[in-house]
Amino acid sequence: MKFEDYSISYEIKKNLAKHDFRRPTDIQFKAIPPILKGEDVLAIAQTGTGKTAAFAIPVIHKIQQAKKLRRADGIKCLVMAPTHELVQQITDVFKSISKNTGVKATHIIGGVEQAPQIEELQGGVDILVATPGRLFDLVSQGYLMLHRVETLILDEADHMLDLGFIKDINDLIRFLPKNRQTLFFSATINPKIKKLAYSLVKKPIRIQISPKNPVAKNIEHQVAFIEMDDKRAFLERMVDENPEAKILVFVRTKVRAERVKKAMARVEIESETIHSDKDQNERTTTLDRFKRGFIKLLITTDVSARGIDIPNVDFVVNYDLPEVAENYVHRVGRTGRGNKKGRAVSFCSSEEKEILDEIESFLDKEISVLEIEKEDYIETLDFTKDTDYNWKKLIRENEKELKEVKKKKKKKKK
Repeated sequence: MKFEDYSISYEIKKNLAKHDFRRPTDIQFKAIPPILKGEDVLAIAQTGTGKTAAFAIPVIHKIQQAKKLRRADGIKCLVMAPTHELVQQITDVFKSISKNTGVKATHIIGGVEQAPQIEELQGGVDILVATPGRLFDLVSQGYLMLHRVETLILDEADHMLDLGFIKDINDLIRFLPKNRQTLFFSATINPKIKKLAYSLVKKPIRIQISPKNPVAKNIEHQVAFIEMDDKRAFLERMVDENPEAKILVFVRTKVRAERVKKAMARVEIESETIHSDKDQNERTTTLDRFKRGFIKLLITTDVSARGIDIPNVDFVVNYDLPEVAENYVHRVGRTGRGNKKGRAVSFCSSEEKEILDEIESFLDKEISVLEIEKEDYIETLDFTKDTDYNWKKLIRENEKELKEVKKKKKKKKK
């Protein structure tokens, strides 16, 4: 089935064709019809499978048709997402699909001035995408009315709970009409989010794509056993051997992100970082530059692991393994999106082997080992441009010289 066969408006079909969306993905094929009918949906699908378009297409169509019949006032669709980057991305999808439909979408996030956001809301909005914190702030201040919302969408809702947004979500629900459509979309689901979901939906259509395989099949997974202090040398080598590749590197903390960036700078490799200490404008600019290929190496914490659509990421590198096993799924999902091939390489140190076991248990399969010969390992450390490794190299060279001297002495004795 093609998008041109769906009962959606001509303008939406034209916008989809413009972006080369010809056929729906599995999640889109299963989700669009019930959403068009107004049914509640609980959808679990691998990251990178097109979840955003799965709810954006039918929601835009319904609002467009309603606007033809009556004067539309107030927000008709509310989308909540956990991070600023994901909110921006969802908004961009809504805007690209709704072009020339008369349907207006915008977003609000924390960390920036609220006055321009209030001004835009007062100009009239059909679809609002927001982080729960800023959304609740504007509602409680009386700047935002949600009584005309017809569709509520929670995207990556499990991550919103992890970030502590459960109270904001529950407080916001009382401002919404009881008679509404509710949609849940996530790559994973746990008992806590399942309980929240079923408290909000009415007889939902449950959709689960590849439930036994949480990671897309077109991603090649490898793990390399590299000690913690040696990881930067191997990242340097990967960049040098793949100069045109777009590489997204995940680290555990914002401090680690900055340290890895400095290590790359010492070996003359340009990189940028994204983490919670960066202001929103800087994060947005950095992500945009990486998307457009001006930056080839981006180092980030898990703030960029959820739902962010970055085109043509060649490698995802787990420089540090994630402390939560299911975050591995979200991280590696930044590559191999749609029909593209991708590679996920994890650097595993001795102290991270227990985490690797948990990840493999979660995936229900072993990750293939990228074997590194002892000579290659030593060579990688010896040939790094990082001056911090010079003393290690000198020690190794000195040890080799001592061994040679001992061998010569033994020969002379014989």
